[in-house]
Amino acid sequence: MIKSLLIANRGEIAVRVARTCREMGVRTVGVFSDADRHAVHVEAVDESYHIGASPSAESYLRQDRLLDVAKRANVEAIHPGYGFLAENAEFAARVVQSKFIWVGPPAAAIAAMGSKTGARALMTKAGVPVVPGTEHSLLSAADAERFARAAGFPILIKAVAGGGGKGMRVVSQAGEMRAAFEAAQREALAAFGDGSLYAEKYLAKPRHIEFQILADVHGHVVHLGERECSLQRRHQKIVEESPSIAVSPELRARMGTTAVAAAQACGYVNAGTVEMLLDQSGSYYFLEMNTRLQVEHPVTEEVTGLDLVRLQLAIASGESLPFTQEDVNRRRRGHAIEVRVYAEDVPNGFLPSTGVLKSLRAVAGPGIREDSGLRVGSEVSRYYDPMVGKLIVHAEDREAARRRMVRVLTESEIAGVRSNLPYCRHILESEAFKCGDFHTRSADTNLLESYLQECREPVEDENLLAAALAAAYLTRQTSANGDSHLPGIVSTWSRVGRQETMRPR
Repeated sequence: MIKSLLIANRGEIAVRVARTCREMGVRTVGVFSDADRHAVHVEAVDESYHIGASPSAESYLRQDRLLDVAKRANVEAIHPGYGFLAENAEFAARVVQSKFIWVGPPAAAIAAMGSKTGARALMTKAGVPVVPGTEHSLLSAADAERFARAAGFPILIKAVAGGGGKGMRVVSQAGEMRAAFEAAQREALAAFGDGSLYAEKYLAKPRHIEFQILADVHGHVVHLGERECSLQRRHQKIVEESPSIAVSPELRARMGTTAVAAAQACGYVNAGTVEMLLDQSGSYYFLEMNTRLQVEHPVTEEVTGLDLVRLQLAIASGESLPFTQEDVNRRRRGHAIEVRVYAEDVPNGFLPSTGVLKSLRAVAGPGIREDSGLRVGSEVSRYYDPMVGKLIVHAEDREAARRRMVRVLTESEIAGVRSNLPYCRHILESEAFKCGDFHTRSADTNLLESYLQECREPVEDENLLAAALAAAYLTRQTSANGDSHLPGIVSTWSRVGRQETMRPR
């Protein structure tokens, strides 16, 4: 088993990996930029090294500096977390060439799945259903328009090297094509250093269903069931759950078999995720494969009782999977929901909200888990993703899990930055969520519209209005006097879930 590990990442995922390593007795080495000098993940590891300035291009994306730290710290292995270099085939290859163990899939598998057009061709050859689309990169907007006229509008323009919703545009008519193509190309080039695009048919109101995969070096591949990830904003997931209310046992078996076949087709090893779209007729299609640990992996851990990071390290050490597909199917129990908490101003177009956290309290209790890389006094910086953390609940069934999450969102506190907590609570309390009637555009359309309408409603409760004014006054006084002993009062307006209704000056 691996005895020492460099965690080539920051924030929540770095803390998450470090915690499992501590339980396993694995020595951990971390890295930090100027902005992260006093970050939580720096304290979570056994030793840490400075690797550059605050921008990620000058620190966390510097392969040479990460490899230099690995050599200086004399570690055996490198875990990339998610984001940054986690799906960079070149970095994975350099890690292995430098005689370190890469805690992830082979570089060849990353490269095969990293090219969306290449992945589509590979899946088609393996008999995996894919959304109708172009098999090669688009040469121009006119090229995309020819595909659209043949396949029918609307279509989706996507970055070949993309992920996370970057470099992606929906085109509903020919007149939108040129502007959408150029915008997607610019965004893809900025995000991935590659402006190549392809197109696929845009499915109306699909669900986004993904399957967690584990594969060892001995040829054993299993799936751990599905995650429902349809509630997204601009293709970025907000709420995830497992299992999906839309997936029957029979459909789960078929989709799971497809996911395993997709992993086998690219010679996959370690943890990964096969993402699929499920249309209203019950047909499903391969979307992409994420060759890393997913942000939403905790919901799978909660329903299976497995530690995916521990399994990643075991697989990287050459061990066989300690269970079969039948074992996994038997051990799945209950229902889990995860909410991603972002520092953002929802009514103002989801603008990132930066600043120092004056209060941060997640709720404890049975079946509740918090994964975060921040604390009171931490700065939500403009340099990195504005995710504050993740709240995860587990219960005996979906409704019990939903009610538990509503309580968690109601009682959680954040002050110093605006957050999406009230919006997430609105989603969980909506009739659409209760009955499972949603799709990949719901969080950007009807659910968002109803939330914004709620924010615009006048406050009729005079006591609530008085509490809001008192909270605003105390916040101002606390800031002026330098006191920080009233976090609960400062956060009251956030806790009632209506802080966007009124902004006292």
